[in-house]
Formats: sequence, C-alpha cells, structure tokens
Amino acid sequence: MNSLIVKSVLFAMALLIHQFAAAKSNLDLLKVPAGFKIELFESDVPNARTMVLGTNGTLFVGTRSEGVVYAIKHNKRYIIAEDLNMPNGLAFRDKALYIGAVDKLFRMDDIEARLDNPPIPTLIRDDLPSETHHGWRYMDFGPDGRLYMAIGAPCNVCLKKDYAVIRSMKADGTDERVEARGIRNTVGFTWHPVSKKLWLSDNGRDMMGDDIPPDEINRVDEFQEHFGFPYCHGGTIADPEFNDLSCRAFTPPIQALGAHVAPLGIAFYTGKQFPKAYKNRLFVAEHGSWNRSKKSGYKVMMATITGSDEDEKVTKYEPFVTGWLQGQKAWGRPAYVLVLKDGSILISDDRAGAIYRVSYAQ
Repeated sequence: MNSLIVKSVLFAMALLIHQFAAAKSNLDLLKVPAGFKIELFESDVPNARTMVLGTNGTLFVGTRSEGVVYAIKHNKRYIIAEDLNMPNGLAFRDKALYIGAVDKLFRMDDIEARLDNPPIPTLIRDDLPSETHHGWRYMDFGPDGRLYMAIGAPCNVCLKKDYAVIRSMKADGTDERVEARGIRNTVGFTWHPVSKKLWLSDNGRDMMGDDIPPDEINRVDEFQEHFGFPYCHGGTIADPEFNDLSCRAFTPPIQALGAHVAPLGIAFYTGKQFPKAYKNRLFVAEHGSWNRSKKSGYKVMMATITGSDEDEKVTKYEPFVTGWLQGQKAWGRPAYVLVLKDGSILISDDRAGAIYRVSYAQ
C-alpha cells in the first residue's frame, strides 16, 4: 500500500512539473495582435481559474480541482485556504475575500494583511444547492452592492427547481432572490461599464452533435429574464426532449458562439493602456471543447459592442489570443480574464497552471 501511495504522489508531482514546464516552453506559441506582448506572470498556480484583485493589489486565484485558494503578492504565492469543495467562486469587498464552494459561502476578513497567517474562513452559508455537476460557483458583487452567484444546472439537460439561475443576496447571505433564469451553466459574468447591464457567458448542452447548439453570450435586460434552458438553445433550437415551449418565449443570446467552445470568464476592457478602440470591448475566455470530434475554442476572443442601452449589439467577434490549441492537441486552456489597474490584462490557464499578462507596447 505504501509503495502505491508513493507512486501516486510521484506521478502527481511529475504531472505538475510537466504542466508548469508547458507554460514556459510553449509561451512563444501564444499569438496576440501587433503591438501587444504576452508574458508569463506566474507559472506555479495549479488549476488557476477565477481571479480577483484586493484593495492593496493582491491577486486572489480560485481553483476547481485543487480545492485551494491562492494569493499572489510581490511575486510570492500563498495558499490562504485549502480542503474546500471546488472553490471557484471569488469576490472581494471591504477588505474581505468571499469564497463560493458549491453549497457553502465563506468570508476571509482583512485577508491582505494576513497572507502569512491566514484566518480560518468564516462560514456565511452552508445551504446553497449541493449538486456538484456544474456546481463550481462564479460570483461577483454588482453595481447595486449585492453578491451575484451562478447556480448551474446539475445535468446535461434537465428541469430542476432552484438551478440554472443567477441569484443575488446581501453580503451577509440574506435576502436572496433570483435575477435571471434559463441559464444552463454560466461561470462568468460582468456588468457593462456604461449601461451597467449584466452580461454573462453560458455553456450550451452536449450530445446534439459537433455543431449545435451554440454557446452563448447573454445580456440581462429585465428582472428574472429567461434565456431558454432547457427548452430552447441558442435562441432558435428547440430541445429534442424539453420542447413544449416555443423559442419565441425566451430571450435569444446577444452573441451566439461556436458549439462547445466553453466560454468561461468574460471582462470588459476598462483600462487605458490599450489603444482607444479597445475601450469597453468584451474579452471572452473560450476554455475549449471536451467532446467535439474536432476541437474548438482554446482561445481568448474579443467582442466589439456598439450602441447603448437597448441598442447595444455585438458588431465583431474575433480572436485576441490564440495558440493553446496546436492541431488537435491543447497544451493549455484559458479560463478567466482580469483587467489590472495599469491597463494590462491577466489570463488564467487551468491546464498549464499558469497566469499570463498581456500588455501593449506604447
């Protein structure tokens, strides 16, 4: 038994070393538009996913498979919480880091001053939906000060109460309500910097073929707006099983994406370092397909949005960073995008266990 444990540990260590080496050795494969530069920001962040910034510039990084939350400050990496159940959800407010881990919501007070000796996370709630299928949370504080949280459908396609929604609550976990419905699995949302409307990514259902249904970018215009799941996919495709309601009853996506590209994190560009044309463009991390016969996604895309309020529309959707997919082999998977205070952006990669920084050479 001991020899098996040793072999397992050695295998895990070898796998991690291989992942870290992949980010360094393959960095030159990543391509960005002319004038931009991509570099390795951090190479030792296994399963790096969600990223949020603290008030004092600390970068907090959530994970799905590692069960830990990292903090990065002055080129030093800390593990500030561990043994959690898929702590993908992170949000920061009033010197406190909030952590969403499936059915539990935690808070770590004054965490930036306690990185060397982090406190045990304070449990706020332990009664959130407990299904682990699509149970990795995404959450953020909205312009209204409420904490928004995604509750993914616990299945490929099904109709189950309390799931496939975005909820919001007060920071203390009370006064919970549903903000939007019919959303199969969103693990990325944000608010438009001008209109303040909620935009979100959504991963479409599987097992309908290589090319349908499309994944989606949606915009919430009304309270408890319904985006179709499980009845309608991509705004026009009726589900073969749940088809008793017309697609006309639901809100179509503001941008249909490729099937199975798996959009995760999205972020509007609000910095000043990039050229002016990039202002308020939407970056989308396409994590990449897992069951398509020919792989798709594995890139960071960029949406150009024109108009205002009800007239907002996506007029262009194009690649911004490519190269994680070489032929049919993917050495990395972009997960989330974060705009830094200096105007550069960070991109997390949960396969290579790395974080990249994209800057513009002014």
